[in-house]
Amino acid sequence: MPHDAHDHDDAHALLPSDPALRVKALETLLTEKGLIDPEALDEIIDTYENKIGPKNGAHVVARAWSDPVFKAALLADADPVLAEMGYYGRQGEHMVVVENTDTLHNMVVCTLCSCYPWPLLGIPPGWYKSDAYRARAVREPRKVLAEFGVTLPAETSVRVWDSTAEVRYLVLPRRPEGSEGLEEAALQDLVSRDSMIGCGLARTP
Repeated sequence: MPHDAHDHDDAHALLPSDPALRVKALETLLTEKGLIDPEALDEIIDTYENKIGPKNGAHVVARAWSDPVFKAALLADADPVLAEMGYYGRQGEHMVVVENTDTLHNMVVCTLCSCYPWPLLGIPPGWYKSDAYRARAVREPRKVLAEFGVTLPAETSVRVWDSTAEVRYLVLPRRPEGSEGLEEAALQDLVSRDSMIGCGLARTP
């Protein structure tokens, strides 16, 4: 049967314009047809939002802040270190960890799509996948950072890392002042998802 472009367009015109409504409509349709189980879908979302990340990434950062030997190994070759912690798998097959310092601030983008380290950070936020972020992070990173509330000294360089299907990045944020006496578990609470992308800073205790 020949493809009817007019009917195709009309069908899509009936869908809600808001992406969230489109997703909900699709979920409802698939559920009614018995193609998906809503409880299983909720479990998958909960796993990626709360179990896979970004708590996993915060665990890695807090340990790096606490253990210089671990930190050195992580920065030298992250893959075996993360695998030993159990943080590996799809969308995290090859990881590189880059460290923020007094003179260098790192941020991560995927200019082609939305490559993101799921085992460490969970599901990517909507803004990470947006055309605006993907384009502007490369052209005007300081302006983008300022919009996230991150204003850096003029002498601090900004380096933008472009994730790909082959390699993904995790930013090791600077340890905040006043956190020197905290144990690893307390340090994890200071690590935000955005700080591990480079679009935020660690929280001050």
